[in-house]
Amino acid sequence: MKSIFASIAALALTMPMAVFGQDTNTKSVRDFSSNSESVAPFNNSVKKYNDWAISAGGGSAIIQTGNITSINNGAGKNLFGWSAYFSVDKMISHAFGLKLQYDKGETRQGWGNTKDHLPNTLAARTQFDAISLLGDVNLSNLFRRVDNRSPYRWALHAYAGVGTLAYRAYLQPSAPVATQMLATEVKPFKAGSLFGQWGGAVKYRATKALDIEARVMYVHTGDNTFDGAIGNLQQITNKTSDNMITAALGLTYNIGKHQSSLFWHDPMQELYYKLDVLENKNSDVEVCKKGDVDNDGVCDDWDRELNTPAGARVDGAGVALDTDLDGVIDLYDKCVTVPGPKENDGCPLVDNTAKDASKSIEGIEFDLNSDRILSSNHSILNNAASQIKSSNAQYKVVGAADDRGTVQYNQKLSERRANSVKNYLIKNGVDASKIQAVGHGKKDLKYPECVPASKCPEWKNRANRRVYFEQK
Repeated sequence: MKSIFASIAALALTMPMAVFGQDTNTKSVRDFSSNSESVAPFNNSVKKYNDWAISAGGGSAIIQTGNITSINNGAGKNLFGWSAYFSVDKMISHAFGLKLQYDKGETRQGWGNTKDHLPNTLAARTQFDAISLLGDVNLSNLFRRVDNRSPYRWALHAYAGVGTLAYRAYLQPSAPVATQMLATEVKPFKAGSLFGQWGGAVKYRATKALDIEARVMYVHTGDNTFDGAIGNLQQITNKTSDNMITAALGLTYNIGKHQSSLFWHDPMQELYYKLDVLENKNSDVEVCKKGDVDNDGVCDDWDRELNTPAGARVDGAGVALDTDLDGVIDLYDKCVTVPGPKENDGCPLVDNTAKDASKSIEGIEFDLNSDRILSSNHSILNNAASQIKSSNAQYKVVGAADDRGTVQYNQKLSERRANSVKNYLIKNGVDASKIQAVGHGKKDLKYPECVPASKCPEWKNRANRRVYFEQK
């Protein structure tokens, strides 16, 4: 067990050395473009974020695993001790840092408090002091979406590390005379004092310099006398390690003159908002070497469409969005979710003939197991209603289904879909005598190769769930 902790300690000490190189790197954190000429050493004179802090807090401590425990101790009592911590924190990057931490506290375990001196009561308490080196991973920055431009005030942190633990465990055996004795004492920096702890925290950025933190830590002592159990008491559960849980509220003070600490910095925000230029008007730093000629928020270095119209929404490559893939970008498309030709502003055409009116309704589709008309089809049906009212012909409103489900179920479903369209047209002024609703079930597939439905992509199956017109 000690060898495992020794390996973890070595890893905790060597891991930051590779990352810490950013303080002496010849390239600046502002060097976002691979061909950027705005390169400056990243050192204390140019860095913009506070990367040192001190933290302190306090809370409770319990023995979670041991021969004598604080919770579920057999006496129906839950005994809570206290704990406090103080640390000096160094932020290596926006997602990783180190803490040199001092912990102090006292646990209480058994059937009662040793200070009460109750006879026939098994009780113990442990006073502890610990020094440890913890790795601090800012999970919120580590897994933050790269397209998230908003600032944030809440963050999740994960801690893990090793250190040296010193303690004095006092025991009051269950006897007619309540006598407290020193059961075990371990000195710091001695064999057997190595321990590990890990846990997590939620942090809130209260001000630019002050963070509020709630944390929970699991302490693995590797020592089976930390709870004060000695002699025959070791046989109660025969645990090989008495482990502790601490919960605390604390504050972190970010030291420095800069506007923000490195842990509250999102590199992508700097890329999007060009903070270098905004914070220093005289800076000659170029966030984008080639600029952003179309002002779409994507640097020309990566922009695949350099002439995006003003106001158009773009994807990560700077290409204007076209939701329905009809060749008309959303900025100009009056029917964003329904394909249509460019000459009709991206909306489907409805001609003056009954035959063309039938074609326009061909594209009305339905959700699976549904006869509800989608709001995106209202404009098509309204145009079709106008054409039918002005025509002397009569029409069939034909409903169809995809291959999923039984023949009987799909027949009824297709009839309901046809009647939904018929009723919609009647409500919009179409003479009921001019239209007849019929259902073809699943025998009228637009894509007959979709049998079974699993052979086809969903867009083909959706196209089979449709209503169209036929002239009588």
